Amino acid sequence: MPTDTRTAPYAAPLLRLTLGILFLAHAGLKIFVFTPAGTAAFFGSLGLPPTLGYVTILWELLGAAALILGLWPRIAALALIPIPAGAIATVHGPAGFFFTNPHGGWEFLALWIAALLAPALTGDGAWALRPTTARAAVTGAAESFAR
Repeated sequence: MPTDTRTAPYAAPLLRLTLGILFLAHAGLKIFVFTPAGTAAFFGSLGLPPTLGYVTILWELLGAAALILGLWPRIAALALIPIPAGAIATVHGPAGFFFTNPHGGWEFLALWIAALLAPALTGDGAWALRPTTARAAVTGAAESFAR
């Protein structure tokens, strides 16, 4: 059966909203539970620059807002992929596949990556405040702000 063109445009914002809320929750965990300083210390314990912890919190907040509001959502979705990919590379990959393994495996993060690829491939969907244009996809969202 081909794609239902009557409902398909509403699947993308549903996925954008869901992913955006999940990234807000993840950033909130780093801010309110682990604290920004604790997050930076954890990144440092992994051998990463502690400043990357602060950057990750900001990246999650900005990416979440972009997905929820529909600000160049295809670019936003792609830009967020390094966060779960980095978590796999640094923490969850060695724990094995299943998320229920000690220290959590990488299955949930792989699902996040696939879920982020979906709006990047399917398009912005309905209700995007700043749809991703071909120009924005090539030159980046920063140039689109200048228009």
